[in-house]
Amino acid sequence: MKLALAAVLTLSPYVIAQPSSGFITERDVAILMRDAVVLRADVLRPKNEARFPVLVYRTPYGKHSAEREYSTFRHAVERGYVVVIQDVRGRYASDGEFRPYENEGRDGYDTIEWAAKQTWSNGDVGTFGLSYPGAVQWLAAVENPLHLKAMVPAMTFSTPKNFFYAWGTWDMSWIEWIWQNIAADVRIKKNSPGPRTEKEVMSAWKEQSPKMLATVPLNQLESLRHVAPYYYDWLSHPFDDPWWDWAELRNKYNRTNAAVLNLSAWYDDNYGPEGATTNFNGLLTSRPAEKDKQTHLLLGPWVHGVDSTAKTKSGEREFSLAAAIDYDETILRWMDHYLRGINNGEENEKPVRYFVMGRNEWRDADAWPPASDRKNYYLIRPVSNEPSGTLSSEPPPAQSPGLSFVSDPEHPVVNDFSSSGAHNYRKLADRDDVLTFDSLPLESDLEITGPISARIFLSCDCRDLDLWARLLDVGPEGTAFNLMSPGLDVQRASYRDPSKGRELLTPGKVYELGPETLVTSNVFLKGHRIRVQISASFFPNFSRNLQSGELENTSAKTKKAKITVYTDREHPSRVILPVVK
Repeated sequence: MKLALAAVLTLSPYVIAQPSSGFITERDVAILMRDAVVLRADVLRPKNEARFPVLVYRTPYGKHSAEREYSTFRHAVERGYVVVIQDVRGRYASDGEFRPYENEGRDGYDTIEWAAKQTWSNGDVGTFGLSYPGAVQWLAAVENPLHLKAMVPAMTFSTPKNFFYAWGTWDMSWIEWIWQNIAADVRIKKNSPGPRTEKEVMSAWKEQSPKMLATVPLNQLESLRHVAPYYYDWLSHPFDDPWWDWAELRNKYNRTNAAVLNLSAWYDDNYGPEGATTNFNGLLTSRPAEKDKQTHLLLGPWVHGVDSTAKTKSGEREFSLAAAIDYDETILRWMDHYLRGINNGEENEKPVRYFVMGRNEWRDADAWPPASDRKNYYLIRPVSNEPSGTLSSEPPPAQSPGLSFVSDPEHPVVNDFSSSGAHNYRKLADRDDVLTFDSLPLESDLEITGPISARIFLSCDCRDLDLWARLLDVGPEGTAFNLMSPGLDVQRASYRDPSKGRELLTPGKVYELGPETLVTSNVFLKGHRIRVQISASFFPNFSRNLQSGELENTSAKTKKAKITVYTDREHPSRVILPVVK
């Protein structure tokens, strides 16, 4: 049952007229949540006394910083919207305790309904934002606030199983996120020791991060204990714990009637493209009777972040001027149609728009994924002393010895690149604990667009392992570019069937495993090769499987493991690519 909102507190905000820009700003407007905690927001509104649709933006990064960094707010007010920029609970000007994501559903609901009732509001509310400000929209939307009409959640998740975890492995980037984005403000509020300025934070991270990231058990990391107690609460809940359902969206799409533009990118963090495509299709399924499903999907070639959407390059890969979009216009055009009822052409566009890398062009479609032929590419054992195996559309031989490598959690496969985007991973083929399989040079261009599956037959002398199956585009000069961020291409063996909970491996038994959540759109150009690489780790992006059968959350007991991959006709290890003609 939803609780009625109290009126705004009588704490006095201060008002700043903006004569040159034509709008008024009210600073630190207090908004009372249902549990009597006060959150504060800046309200930007046109000067005249009419009622306007409202856009709500909620952030943990400081409303003061957001207003300086992003032009969307100003453009929205100029377009005839009131904008509410709010610090989430426990951050900067807002009261209460910050526990990431956990309160955002209720607080978002309360804020949306408050905004709808103000004298400057016409009752129609939209939300927008990217990353955390994207996640809070979904968490509020599934609480079903009456006045939420439209939203643009960009580069965010669909499930905690691919957000806090990545299909069983722990996402190590939470450590960096807390250290660089959250901890300094906590230290200031608590007057506790440690870095407080951006310069101090970055300097300390450079010095301390290798030790922090190498710490096992994960819950024995002391550097965050006093600034982020919730981090240790998260670690106490394994991948399959029902506790995580508060952050699960996939079973809640029928709880919102808002018009949703899902926006992400191929080099977004792993949860982004999976989240956008899953949420889009989930909304379609939940709205079978509606002529206008009120949901679209937009997928570009960018990395994570608002500024990346205006760029033509992701990492080391250039995509031409066609890659850039006007982020502000994309949001406001959606809002103009669904909040203000403007027939601006949005209603005539196909619901899916995605960027095809390699071809470097945009494509429109009626559905996601677009039509394709699901084609098997088999892993074939190397011939004689060749360093790499082959990737072939022809079935494997009837008999072929297995390929073995040793995985050592104390010496994992390391990602040499700290930044997101496309990078040249050709050196990984030189490692003994990475198996590489290349197609022959392509005789013509080959487009793959949509979900990609890997089905790998393997055995191990261990109780658990992580299977990484990475897909790369190899150019004639040997460059090997990744086609997505890590995390979509991993499967923890003990969670091979999540419905059954955690099941350890029987040493020596052959299993068919593989991530089925890879996704991209890429044209492998004539003369290029398709590369698949198999490994058991990818550090420090994600945690190391200890391979002892114990969880790294609470144990440090590691085991070297001999892993054998099978490539014969009875065990046809393969990737399944969506080939678009």
